Amino acid sequence: MTIATADLYDERGDALDSLALQLQDIGGRVAFDGPVRTVRCHRDNALVKQVLATPGGGAVLVVDGGGSLESALVGDLIAASAVANGWAGIIVHGAIRDRAAIGQLPLGVKALGSNPRKSAKDGVGELDVPVTIAGVQFRPGAHVWADADGVLVDR
Repeated sequence: MTIATADLYDERGDALDSLALQLQDIGGRVAFDGPVRTVRCHRDNALVKQVLATPGGGAVLVVDGGGSLESALVGDLIAASAVANGWAGIIVHGAIRDRAAIGQLPLGVKALGSNPRKSAKDGVGELDVPVTIAGVQFRPGAHVWADADGVLVDR
């Protein structure tokens, strides 16, 4: 059972960073947590697809798309692959697509919004590097918690 982020912050606030960026809850699970994996990419989701097709072991993929809403970095097929491979969730600093289908999956998905436009598939980006979103750093291996109140990550 996932602990509420508000309660967790009350207990461990000094050891956690709170993401002030307001993300939309899109997946079928609002509350999720796990160790951080990261992808940094801009309008190209090949690395996102690649990593979510591997065993997730309850991890959360944090995708730094630079805040671009110009094309989607996650769609229903990629999200279904994440479910099949045991990922707990995906946090996207950018857009997703197929939000109705993703909302039916047992997966936590938070994103800035949606756009039906596909992204490039060239494989441009970086995997498992620290990414900073709205002043909060997400390091591979750190723990992240997300629920309706927001996102917390170990410092």
